[in-house]
Amino acid sequence: MPPENAKTPVGELPPLELLRSFEAAARRLSFTLAAGELHLTQSAVSRQIQQLEASLGVLLFERRHRALGLTEAGGVLQRAVTDSLERLRDATARVRASAAPRQVSITSTPGFASLWLIPKLARFTSTHPQVDVRVSATLDVLDMERSRIDVAVRFVPIGRGVGPALFEESVIPLCAPQVAASLRELSDFSKLTLLTIEYPDHSEAPTADWEPWLKVMGLEDLRMKSTVRFTQYADAVAAAVAGQGVVIGRLPLLRELMRDGRLVAPLGEGAASHRGYFIEMSRRAAGNRDAQDFAQWLRDEAEAAQRT
Repeated sequence: MPPENAKTPVGELPPLELLRSFEAAARRLSFTLAAGELHLTQSAVSRQIQQLEASLGVLLFERRHRALGLTEAGGVLQRAVTDSLERLRDATARVRASAAPRQVSITSTPGFASLWLIPKLARFTSTHPQVDVRVSATLDVLDMERSRIDVAVRFVPIGRGVGPALFEESVIPLCAPQVAASLRELSDFSKLTLLTIEYPDHSEAPTADWEPWLKVMGLEDLRMKSTVRFTQYADAVAAAVAGQGVVIGRLPLLRELMRDGRLVAPLGEGAASHRGYFIEMSRRAAGNRDAQDFAQWLRDEAEAAQRT
């Protein structure tokens, strides 16, 4: 029989730490394994079980040779404690989730972020004022789980896209209206300054973005007067708006600049680049309603832009 001292009055619960040790020992049927799980010593768990048995006035375990078993009373208590702890864990998780700040993390290329996303972003934040939006604009392909990213807008060849397509890209040379006025014929194009991107690994030629359009126009051998290279596409676009040369326009990223008349297409039509922007969701986004709303908002914005 367990000791009779320190018996808990009827209706009063034993201390929670005793019940946690009992649950672990009952589940593992080992004081040693329970001690390892709880980061306690085996003797500490054993003392806690003895204290619990003393407070209840009943044996909970059958101490066998190199084995441990539950008594009938132990089985009854195990079921109740297991269920209660599980309910407590669920309730704690819900409370923490409701208290946690609402946040959506997105990664995209700098060009997409500055030229397409940011000008429209206020429309999302105005309808979701409690949601913090974190934008990581980088040319690096971030690991979404490790970087705690909810939504990625990937710019990839069409055949490699993962997730819903936001839109496909077409390319066309663009320049400021005053630069376009100096163009009388196609050969005048070679007198302009090429505004282009310096790729970090130098893996692409300066005219890589131009190739779909040059091929359509039959100008694969076109050479420009001079070249200015930028690390960010948005900077090349800003230089074109300032009248410093001609940039390959990525549509629909630059559609607003064309609509405002700050950039014009002096020659020909656009050409499909066979690349596009795709929305990829992380596993963690499945439990983030705001992230799902944000992805839907991206699709709605893309559809609205195409209609206009």
